Amino acid sequence: MENKGILIVVSGFSGSGKGTLMKELLGRYPDTYALSISATTRAPREGEKDGREYFFVSREEFEKMIAKDELIEYARYVENYYGTPRRYVEEKLKQGKDVILEIEIQGALKVKKAFPDTLLLFVTPPSASELKSRLVGRGTETMEVIRSRMNRACEEAQGMENYDYLIVNDDLNACVEEMHSIIRGEHRRISRNTVFMEEIKEDLIRLKGED
Repeated sequence: MENKGILIVVSGFSGSGKGTLMKELLGRYPDTYALSISATTRAPREGEKDGREYFFVSREEFEKMIAKDELIEYARYVENYYGTPRRYVEEKLKQGKDVILEIEIQGALKVKKAFPDTLLLFVTPPSASELKSRLVGRGTETMEVIRSRMNRACEEAQGMENYDYLIVNDDLNACVEEMHSIIRGEHRRISRNTVFMEEIKEDLIRLKGED
């Protein structure tokens, strides 16, 4: 069987719990998954390490990466660039790891265009009221910030139909196993197993000829 990894994009509303979900998935299945590390021009925050949270690069280096087509996707937020380095992702896929990119909708669609086989997963809470209560429950943001996140969620909801699967994050344990199961099933998709199928066909013809 082909053991090349699958490229997976995970998006979701702020407050949907996708970060916790990713951490739990990678914690349970460390040999199966790799979380893609983004490159950024912003300065490291306290406790952040180059090559762990991000690849920290200068603006000049980042713009060279853009020019050389070394990024799968990139975007600019508040004067800083963020992007997904192509080489890191391709190396992990060749090693047979399923690579997860945790990015927003615009980036997800760019990745899908560059890599049509990408599996797109969208994480949502069970309801809009649950989303709001989770944002309020964090206790770390003002009502103004929460309002802006809810407005952003309204915009993001318009892009949900571009995804392959919807992951409803109600119970964390069940949600992690559901996501793992969807990805395992994706490895058996006919279009991902063309080489294996051709080999079986050839072997069957060869064995038939030996009778």
